[in-house]
Amino acid sequence: MVPRNLTHVSEFLLLGFSEEPELQPLIFGPFLSMYLITVFGNLLIILAISSDPHLHTPMYFFLSNLSIVDICITSTITPKMLCNIQTQSHIITYEGCMIQMYFFMLFAGLDDFLLTVMAYDRFVAICHPLHYTVIMNPRRCGILVLVSWIISVLHSLLETLMVLTLSFCREVKIPHYFCELKQLIQLACSNNFLNELVMNFAAGLLGGVPLAGILYTYCKIASSICRISSAQGKYKAFSTCASHLSVVSLFYCTCLGVYLSSAAPHNPHSSATASVMYTVVTPMLNPFIYSLRNRDIKRALRAFFQM
Repeated sequence: MVPRNLTHVSEFLLLGFSEEPELQPLIFGPFLSMYLITVFGNLLIILAISSDPHLHTPMYFFLSNLSIVDICITSTITPKMLCNIQTQSHIITYEGCMIQMYFFMLFAGLDDFLLTVMAYDRFVAICHPLHYTVIMNPRRCGILVLVSWIISVLHSLLETLMVLTLSFCREVKIPHYFCELKQLIQLACSNNFLNELVMNFAAGLLGGVPLAGILYTYCKIASSICRISSAQGKYKAFSTCASHLSVVSLFYCTCLGVYLSSAAPHNPHSSATASVMYTVVTPMLNPFIYSLRNRDIKRALRAFFQM
């Protein structure tokens, strides 16, 4: 058997959604529009919250952090993809690929943890309203966000350092539009057993535990809402967490779709197509979900534009 060339590669090829060059220009316009909407939409949420003293509460503090993360996660991926389409080049350097993978995992993890923290905030607000200001004090809110950052940074660093130990063949074609951890591990020419073990364990732990926490908090919230006697009180309590529940459902449903599509062997680009939902579409929709159903945000936006 002829040994494979395991020399250190200097670049990867991102194949995107299709290897057919005539389809690439058709993707540029929609993705540029979605990226601009995502950035400006989330920036408006951040500016509205920061400019209105009435919104300086734990719920909107977490929402502003979520908007920052949404801008970062789509900015980690979309500009490079648009640049590749415009220049008709699929190349990304080895260093650029590692950096992109690191920051994508960092912000994706933060997205997950912030949604969990926001669920806890709604749990305290509805189930323990008299103690809300005491429990969700500024110090605790800051600690919750800081812990989310620390866990995400450590996880991303661990996964990236483990990928750096892998060897790749001379030409590596990634059937995706960004450097995804699973794709890189599968394309490695060296032994990747430990990488897959750590990746699957981390995905189960860092994805399953927050999801279990969110489900538990909403079970408690539903139980508390059912004990409210008036229909108006039930509606008011439910409306405070309806936007968050919509965003959580969208996030986890799209993640599930990506997982199922990546398991399909018949189409190597199916995972890339499904990933669009949580890397581009979900960050774009979040500002609309929170602003259209939230009178406080709409009032703050009107006041901001009248300044």
